[in-house]
Amino acid sequence: MKNMRERTYRWADPRIAAASAMKMSDYDYLKEICDGEIPYPPIMTSLGINNALVKEGFMSIEFIPEEYHYNTIGGVHGGVFSTLLDSCMSCAVHSTLPQGVGFSTLELKVNFLRPITVETGPVTCEGLVIHSGKKTSIAEGKIIGPSGKLFAIAQATCSMTQHRTS
Repeated sequence: MKNMRERTYRWADPRIAAASAMKMSDYDYLKEICDGEIPYPPIMTSLGINNALVKEGFMSIEFIPEEYHYNTIGGVHGGVFSTLLDSCMSCAVHSTLPQGVGFSTLELKVNFLRPITVETGPVTCEGLVIHSGKKTSIAEGKIIGPSGKLFAIAQATCSMTQHRTS
């Protein structure tokens, strides 16, 4: 095939990072990932995520669109949008949980407002908890471009379904 490109990247063993999660609060675990003390999860490395920021009930990441994110019509694939938003919203929920409580995304709804391309430049994806309960939590998310334009909005419901052991 002509004009083939190649991408190489590395990631850390996710089991080592997950073992750290067992020993600290969920917020502290995410903070250490954002501060570079614990490596990013492999999905974040695969997507090329940068500059993660966490506060209780809030998560933000920077995403730089690249050709390898493209779909068949020349824009960032909707699955990438969805993964970015799910990551931010679920981490925002994660940051509110006490040590030992696990969760999973139960439902994800994404509205795609405009395409993202390489020419868009870096975008910011944010997740914010709007309801935090014992059994379910709800978060809102958005992807914002460099000029403040909205590229996507989303909502996620997370279910507290598993408990980790220390």
